[in-house]
Amino acid sequence: MLSVELHVHSSLSYDGRDPVELILEQAAAVGLDAIAITDHDEIDASLEAVERASEYGLIGIPGIEISSKAGHVLGMGIDEAIPPGLSYDETLERIRDQGGLAIVPHPFQESRHGVMARISRSELARADAIEVYNSRLLTGRANRQAERFAESRDLPMTAGSDAHISEMVGQAVTRVGANEQSIGAILEAIADGRTSVEGKRTPWHISFRQAAGGAKRRMKSRVAELFE
Repeated sequence: MLSVELHVHSSLSYDGRDPVELILEQAAAVGLDAIAITDHDEIDASLEAVERASEYGLIGIPGIEISSKAGHVLGMGIDEAIPPGLSYDETLERIRDQGGLAIVPHPFQESRHGVMARISRSELARADAIEVYNSRLLTGRANRQAERFAESRDLPMTAGSDAHISEMVGQAVTRVGANEQSIGAILEAIADGRTSVEGKRTPWHISFRQAAGGAKRRMKSRVAELFE
């Protein structure tokens, strides 16, 4: 079983802090086998990580967190960014058009752009996999809802730290029963449901720090735009 981190943000995300090299260093230090950087509506850092991952003994999986009209969707195994603001169904289609997997993160965490605020359970079931453990949790209720839903629909399950700072990489991992150590084999195993999840809560003070840092960076960006 490979240990895979499927949900990480770099400094390319509006609310991320650290560059690719620090994220890869942390991933290697905590014993991961593979990692996907999934920035908000940006893919360049993820593609950089794919190129550099072998320097750290890792497999880099290209990915992105897309802001669909319904909420966030992870696109795995794609190499071109998918624009935000598309419908949920079109977002899934665009991911699959590139041969990728559509994984819905934190679907029941509506305050964090979970899709269940705007789509039905039948629509959620169209995803290729469901993130059932997100380490940035308050009570764990939303994670339990996601797990029960995935089990009831026999959908593949994943986990992710949703790290916005490098220290939190590896807080939640997906154990993947891949036949070989490659991007294709990992994605195939996830699609087949050969996964298990494990993780621990991101400490509240770090979640607060991540959120505060993101808000500060968003404010700076908006101020800069006013003077462009």
